[in-house]
Amino acid sequence: MRDLDDLQPSLKWKVFTSRRPGLSRGMPPGADPGLMWIANSATLIYGERDAVLVDTFLTIAQNRALVDAIVFNQRDLTSIYVTHAHGDHFFGLAPLLERFPHARAVALPQVVRAMARQVAPEYLARFWRTAFPGQIPERTPIADVLDADAIDLEGHRLVPIALGSTDAPSSTCLHVPSIDLVVAGDAVYNGTHLHLTDSTLQSRRTWLSALDTIDMLEPRYVIAGHKVPEGDDGPRHVDETRRYLRDFMRLDDVTMTARELFEAMLGRYPNRANPGALWSAAQAVKRVRRPQPAAAAMI
Repeated sequence: MRDLDDLQPSLKWKVFTSRRPGLSRGMPPGADPGLMWIANSATLIYGERDAVLVDTFLTIAQNRALVDAIVFNQRDLTSIYVTHAHGDHFFGLAPLLERFPHARAVALPQVVRAMARQVAPEYLARFWRTAFPGQIPERTPIADVLDADAIDLEGHRLVPIALGSTDAPSSTCLHVPSIDLVVAGDAVYNGTHLHLTDSTLQSRRTWLSALDTIDMLEPRYVIAGHKVPEGDDGPRHVDETRRYLRDFMRLDDVTMTARELFEAMLGRYPNRANPGALWSAAQAVKRVRRPQPAAAAMI
């Protein structure tokens, strides 16, 4: 018996990217100042009439442009799926829901709970509004809990998958089996330094397991939550993210200081965007633990 997805016209997708300053803007010498930025991605999956958006952007201007791009695509936006609860992936919900009032923003329960903490007034003021003054929307609604095991898009199933901790404690991806697509949120990075500032050894191990989960889906296309605009969407970025994590963990064990860890990682990944994230992560892990170096020649 053929799967229902096989009987429907094929879905398509577009990836929108938008560059902005990273959160960590100061660092030691050595990094290319031309890479001091990060780009978010938002993915529109669409059929003949309807569309589903995965994640939004951060600032008022970025999300205004995103709304215009979706209107230009001439599809009815029915759902907005939020992969995880970092504000730079859902602060665009208000203008999108105003323009598409019949759309519904949805996420898994653990993500919705974390979103509520992100939009708490004290946290918004202390973190996001301080880092991006005058650029964060006044209204920051959160998603509803998805009350089904998949989102339907013209007869195709878009399946949320819980991944556990990646760069956020409760991360998910969205799998579209009929087109071999995974929209990976921040479980996968593309050409960009990983956000590891809030990570622990255990959460980094969980992140590696999350990448194994994505691999088991056997996708042909993997869209990273942070990607360089010119980057492809091949599945190789899953393994490249895995390699970065393993290098970071290994080099953390054989370096003494944040500067040593930063320089060792930068030597391996000199061309990734947002090196400020690497410096912030190196400082964070060395504040927690200062191991004795083992075999400096391994660096």
